[in-house]
Amino acid sequence: MRGKLLLAAPDLRDEFRRTVLLVNLHAPSDGAFGLVLNRPTGKVVGDLLQGDAFEPLKNIPVLAGGPVMQDQLMFCSLWWTPKRGLNWAMRISTEEAYRHSRRPGCMVSAYLGYSGWSPGQLENEMMRDAWYATDPTKDVLGAGKDEDMWRTLFGRISPMHRILAEAPDDPFLN
Repeated sequence: MRGKLLLAAPDLRDEFRRTVLLVNLHAPSDGAFGLVLNRPTGKVVGDLLQGDAFEPLKNIPVLAGGPVMQDQLMFCSLWWTPKRGLNWAMRISTEEAYRHSRRPGCMVSAYLGYSGWSPGQLENEMMRDAWYATDPTKDVLGAGKDEDMWRTLFGRISPMHRILAEAPDDPFLN
């Protein structure tokens, strides 16, 4: 599953509601690690970190990466290459984040927390259809970092999924 995007099933109602998650590490015997790509906090790095070292990064958006260790901030970079597709650098230093932010086509974000699964947990959730796995495409880098990203990607799976992506949370309330 490493490198896949996980799209939350429409009926998932917990903290992963309508999320797009990049699986960064996965080994069935060790579990999995990933970051939610579309959960903005409305904050930028400058709102959370002060000082000269963070000044060049002060306008980088902060996203909620998942429910684990939400008191820790990490910098991550995403970029696309024709040969390898989506690439990433996780838990990079402030210096590396600044260098990456200066590269054309490179998207740097800061994440509060991450998403993690114990051995077998992600596989179990996949068998229960809690997640839909898909390959990332280049437009993920330019996509809105909110529910619209989920709606767009989920709607691409099939015509039925497009209808589900556009449906309200509880269609019986219409």
